[in-house]
Amino acid sequence: MQTRKLGPDGLEVSALGLGCMGMSEFYGNPDEAEAVATIHRAIELGVTFLDTADMYGPFTNEMLVGKAIADRRDQVVLATKFANVRGENGEFLGIRGDAQYVQDACDASLKRLGVDHIDLYYQHRVDPNTPIEETVGAMAELVKAGKVRYLGLSEAAPETIRRAHAVHPITALQTEYSLWSREPEDEILPTTRELGIGYVAYSPLGRGFLTGQIRSIDDLDENDYRRNGPRFQGDNFQKNLDLVKEIETMAREKGCTPAQLALAWLLAQGEDIVPIPGTKKRARLEENVGALEVRITAEDRTRIDAVLPPGAAAGTRYAAPQMQALNR
Repeated sequence: MQTRKLGPDGLEVSALGLGCMGMSEFYGNPDEAEAVATIHRAIELGVTFLDTADMYGPFTNEMLVGKAIADRRDQVVLATKFANVRGENGEFLGIRGDAQYVQDACDASLKRLGVDHIDLYYQHRVDPNTPIEETVGAMAELVKAGKVRYLGLSEAAPETIRRAHAVHPITALQTEYSLWSREPEDEILPTTRELGIGYVAYSPLGRGFLTGQIRSIDDLDENDYRRNGPRFQGDNFQKNLDLVKEIETMAREKGCTPAQLALAWLLAQGEDIVPIPGTKKRARLEENVGALEVRITAEDRTRIDAVLPPGAAAGTRYAAPQMQALNR
């Protein structure tokens, strides 16, 4: 497995990570046995950078990941997140980044994961009511206490990243980045590169759309939250499907799958970028790992830019309420 380094302190991770969110919630019906088997297979293949969050489930995804790695903790780089507050019944209760909440959330995650430390701890969304200096200051205390090794932010604006980094080195920024979400190229990537911060790309397959496996909204389970996503609704669905067909054509010519082409393109954007495609099935995991063998040429880049330039995707990344929490 190829590896890459994140951040000024050089946290070494597998070149591809594994997003575990869909194993517990959001992407249809969960299958815990297959999820655990998928995590075990990932580790066998060298995909050792695992990504979860306290809000997934809610709370149950951390327990699932903890169960899967209980006898192989030293083989993985474990990342989790706090700040999106949810109740026991799944209700969303806002965003918190105050110092006390940071401490309490970390202790709760450690307990659910069944570990004594978290390798990379992210603020999942920026709390507009708490100065980032307070949040990162509290996160830095977790590092001093040995509960956390490295710090990260998610969906933070350039100025917020700078202010956070001045308090304590930020190892990674996690923000959506894919062939149909290229907004980070404008300001976010230049900022992280200037500061030497690694970039972890979530939803690198456009929530599955770029795989070519979703041809109709009926391909999604009734309880799949993607049904509410603007890019999956109305005329946007067909417009985005037409874009994917272009990617499918290129993938066939290169002898790979659309998913592999999309991931290979992202990997080729820089050694500081680590995609974390999510899956809950071993077969998809193995397909994704195959992207590491796909080479993107200058000609490929030019052709992809012509087909999927920045802004090509129809619809916003999230519905309006969720969009307000981005780039703060």
